[in-house]
Amino acid sequence: MKIAKINTPLGIAEITGDEAGIASVKVLDENTSITSEIPQELEKAISQLNAYFSGNLQNFDLKLNPQGTEFQQKVWKELSNIPFGTTTSYLQLSKKLGDEKAIRAVAAANGKNPLWIIVPCHRVIGTNGSLTGYAGGLQRKKWLLDFENPPSQQSLF
Repeated sequence: MKIAKINTPLGIAEITGDEAGIASVKVLDENTSITSEIPQELEKAISQLNAYFSGNLQNFDLKLNPQGTEFQQKVWKELSNIPFGTTTSYLQLSKKLGDEKAIRAVAAANGKNPLWIIVPCHRVIGTNGSLTGYAGGLQRKKWLLDFENPPSQQSLF
């Protein structure tokens, strides 16, 4: 498994993967150095993450290889269908997956998403619109949602 660490507006991101695909992308809280040489298997992911943060990419096109249960994989796949700049609730996500009562299991699978940003778990909010739990921290979730859907500027004239 290859590893690279890059700087993002939200901290150092660690990307892992190999020829089978990207296995994980996570933001690190500890202070660590960035990777000077990027493994070839991770170049496309890093390029797309940089494009996302520069405002030039809304949809990732990468070969993914996250490890998880069949149910988690199903939830992560559905998360990937949430369009840039929009949000959904855990309840809506549960309904799309065919079982409204699975809301806690869906939330748990969402919390175990190993592909930060690429599989947009940050776009899932509480039914009442609240910013509920996020593995990267609520301040990062708020930043990402604001970044993807900035408030419209009101004209003074």
